[in-house]
Amino acid sequence: MIDSQSSNYSFDSASISATDQNVVRSRRSCDGGQMLASAPSRRWRDIFWLAVFMIHLVVMGFSLVVLGLNRFEKTDRLNIDKYTNGSMEQHKGLTENYWPMYAVAGGVGTALGCTWLFLLGSHANVMMKVSVHILTTYLAVISVLCFWGELFLWGVVFATGAALQFLYVISVIDRLPFTMLVLQKAVKMVWSLPEVMRVAYVFMFVMLLWVELWSFGAAGVVASSMDVGRCWWLLLVLSVSLFWTGAVLCNALHVIVSGMVFLVLIHGGRESSSIPPSSLMKSLRYAVTTSFGSICYGSLFTAAIRMLRWEIAVTGKSFNRSARDAWELFQSTGVEALVAYDCSGAVLLMGILLGGLVTGTCSGVWTWIKWTDRVSMVGSTAMLMGMVLVGLAMVVVESAVTSIYICYAEDPLLIQRWDSEFFDQMSEMLHQRLQYRSARARKVLTQNRLDGHIQEIPPA
Repeated sequence: MIDSQSSNYSFDSASISATDQNVVRSRRSCDGGQMLASAPSRRWRDIFWLAVFMIHLVVMGFSLVVLGLNRFEKTDRLNIDKYTNGSMEQHKGLTENYWPMYAVAGGVGTALGCTWLFLLGSHANVMMKVSVHILTTYLAVISVLCFWGELFLWGVVFATGAALQFLYVISVIDRLPFTMLVLQKAVKMVWSLPEVMRVAYVFMFVMLLWVELWSFGAAGVVASSMDVGRCWWLLLVLSVSLFWTGAVLCNALHVIVSGMVFLVLIHGGRESSSIPPSSLMKSLRYAVTTSFGSICYGSLFTAAIRMLRWEIAVTGKSFNRSARDAWELFQSTGVEALVAYDCSGAVLLMGILLGGLVTGTCSGVWTWIKWTDRVSMVGSTAMLMGMVLVGLAMVVVESAVTSIYICYAEDPLLIQRWDSEFFDQMSEMLHQRLQYRSARARKVLTQNRLDGHIQEIPPA
């Protein structure tokens, strides 16, 4: 029933009269203006998680400084090795021995992220194809290098990753044309907003500053006299912290980009005079104030909020309510079928993984030349640094994709006014997916009835 209703909704919207379109357009514009006008009175959401995140930053920042300074230019400078029960006193490493490797990781990750953003405008399709097809080859090459360097466990991990990546690409090869279409339109949208791109570069710079502090502490851990197991556990804790911090920045940027894309679609284009002034600054202020608690909370469940952050950005709802409303919106309109068919998130993730692998390889090779016993520690954590930095670049496009889908679910005319050809392509694909689901549901229902009838027949 939902499938048939959704199909009618999508195609009936395309046949609305000109008068009805004007009514919808004016209503949407008024709603957008009202939200912007009432935004200063919006309450702060999820304050508890905001406090938790800020406390985490303070505690983690202090810990990173202590860990790095303890072995900076002198072993056990702060006299804390006695608390770690070190069993590797023969390892006399210093923080400055490993910090340059992490500096390379930060530089390479930032360069890859900025280059990716820069090339989006003119070579978006090529960049996406590189992310999809090169990743398998790169994983295979890294696995060979790991086996050659006698890192058998990592060799198996990367070889398995290469095989799974190849099988995944083969399984979704028929979805890639539509995925590339959606990504190209998302790139077109974000490149029409140069101020958003500048904000993305600023966020990458902020993340780079935190990464440098983080790497200072991580280098101190790698150089410490603790046994290997303790080092790995401590690096794991630091990695979780880095991932959460990176996710918060990514989601804050997502809120900003989604808010701007929403305004552009509602007002019919970037050049529209009806767009409120200082829209970018207002989106930025909401992202780091009233919505920041929800962002911190949602960043603990990054995968679950890929399609939900837009609601937080526009309406200022709490994370739990936003998640419920967004899911109900997709289900009721049938757009969930399009979202499930689209592989944009997977393609962007491939780009993030590729950036992380390149970053980890650069640092890992240098570490292997100087400190063979620390290759795994430095290489894996450097890979995480690269993924976080490149992920900030990828989130700009992901935000546009998310906003396009939710605007299409809210009112397809928003997409039609922006790009009528793209609207037709999305509607056609939605129609095909809903037909496919309906046929599949009828087949399953028929098969269940047949099985039940066979069971009711008594044996001869």
